Amino acid sequence: MTTRHRHRIVIVGGGSAGISVAARLVRAGVPDIAVVDPASDHYYQPLWTLVGGGRAPIEESRRPQRSVMPARVRWIRRGAVAVDPEAREVTLDDGSIVGYAYLVVCAGIQLDWQRIPGLEETLGRDGVSSNYLAELAPLTWRFIRATKSGSAVFSMPSGPIKCAGAPQKIAYLAADHWRARGRLRDIDVHLVLPTPTMFGVPEFSRVLDDVVARYGINVHFGSEVARVRSDRKCVVIRDNATGVESELPCDMAHVVPPQSAPDWIKKSALADPEDPAGYVDVDRHTMRHTRYPDVFALGDVGSTPNSKTGAAVRKQAPVVVRNLVATMNASPVRARYEGYSSCPLTTARRKVLLAEFDYSKKPTPSIPLIDTVRERTDMWHLKRRGLPFLYWNLMLRGRA
Repeated sequence: MTTRHRHRIVIVGGGSAGISVAARLVRAGVPDIAVVDPASDHYYQPLWTLVGGGRAPIEESRRPQRSVMPARVRWIRRGAVAVDPEAREVTLDDGSIVGYAYLVVCAGIQLDWQRIPGLEETLGRDGVSSNYLAELAPLTWRFIRATKSGSAVFSMPSGPIKCAGAPQKIAYLAADHWRARGRLRDIDVHLVLPTPTMFGVPEFSRVLDDVVARYGINVHFGSEVARVRSDRKCVVIRDNATGVESELPCDMAHVVPPQSAPDWIKKSALADPEDPAGYVDVDRHTMRHTRYPDVFALGDVGSTPNSKTGAAVRKQAPVVVRNLVATMNASPVRARYEGYSSCPLTTARRKVLLAEFDYSKKPTPSIPLIDTVRERTDMWHLKRRGLPFLYWNLMLRGRA
């Protein structure tokens, strides 16, 4: 017999988005909330870049999931494998079914390692790593320290990824470390980007042009890693415009995988039918599903065309909660998300370029009287200490 449960609100995903929304709903006095998530640990993932660059310990990024789960919320410690928005049911990995009146989907993003041949088999050895997994970030730092000469490659894939600045951040942290050790002149550093410029906002792109020039980094625009060949100690990069492939030798490489919605989301009726990556099809301002008014989505799994960052989640969560409560009360949804995102780009071991922007692709600074369109030491302290404090003590408690 299939086990069935039912809750007024079911939140799929217990990451930054799911916990923030649950906490805000509890603070709003909304009862009967369940969070579906199998993870025993909760991670502050933005710290992983600093771990990979030798600027923070991995232990600081992890806390028990039970310590961040809001009180008066039922935690269902299973993974979701399917959703039927017509029947208003979520199927879990043990075969049980959870019914809902309202659904909030924040299932995160899927790392598609297999889409780069040779990458999965090489990760964690032969100098190849990626800060997109907690267990690999410390290895990135080990490989950086071990590299004293030769060639180093840092790459970014095509398509939306979580924290699109992360592939660049680790390159700059590595280059600054090598420069401080007097090794940078002996290392050929390559940055492989699928984009035509350093960053999508011109004001920040110009600053990053100066950063790569300062370190002497070779930037391959409009390109991405097509294969990893450990037998030849190289990566194969492809020019996306011409399809031409070439080999880049590498003594170390930090490779970011292509990403997409979880496979079970792709197969569901919630997915955007026009998007092969399968993100949940929501209105870019209200965060409500375009076809199912009882469903909302936010964070990395949503189809909104913003940069997928924790800062975006912080702005999306209150919009989702206000509009969800309005929907439950049969009122118009009036709260709007304008695409705000923030990317604190570590350009050196004690320098950060705080890139804040929205759907307009214009700088939208949130700190008055401070010029954030340049590298700053005070923004480094915000990145290293201020933002983690905000995350654990305010954002996850529905207070920021």
